[in-house]
Amino acid sequence: MDVQTLYQKSIRFATARHQEKEQKVPGTDLPYVVHLSNVAMEIIIASFHSHPFNFGFAVQVALLHDTLEDTSTRFDELETEFGADIAQAVAALTKNKTLPKSQQMQDSLQRIKTQPREVWAVKLADRITNLQPPPPHWTQDKIIQYQSEAGIIRSALQDGNTFLASRLEQKMVEYGGHIHR
Repeated sequence: MDVQTLYQKSIRFATARHQEKEQKVPGTDLPYVVHLSNVAMEIIIASFHSHPFNFGFAVQVALLHDTLEDTSTRFDELETEFGADIAQAVAALTKNKTLPKSQQMQDSLQRIKTQPREVWAVKLADRITNLQPPPPHWTQDKIIQYQSEAGIIRSALQDGNTFLASRLEQKMVEYGGHIHR
């Protein structure tokens, strides 16, 4: 299947699932598909700077990365629709909410590191995309914590995609402008 068809199938599926909950980009009235499209855009650009790179796989994972965590989608549905590799990649990117919150990111990063490098790239792209101006209701402590988490993600996954790791570092510097010490 060509990449355009994979993209369309993935974005239609993800959009429908996120719309079930009327999910928005946090702190905005934008539909959640904007976030998914932005993560996919980071992957598209990274594909020009990353060799080897399984672009079709990466763009599907980018568009579907939050379906298990934030929607009613089940693992077996993803596996049936998109195959075991995609479902396992999305599962690795999904926080295990049975763990204490303090352990969820490290657990996810460990699972991501068992996946192909394209999955690492999606996690980097996700955090790049999330380093927009923080939602107005966030406290300074939350903003500082979020930037700190970005550094942990970059450190853990930088060898997976140096282009996106560098881009994340730039976004962290820009994001630091929202921190008032």
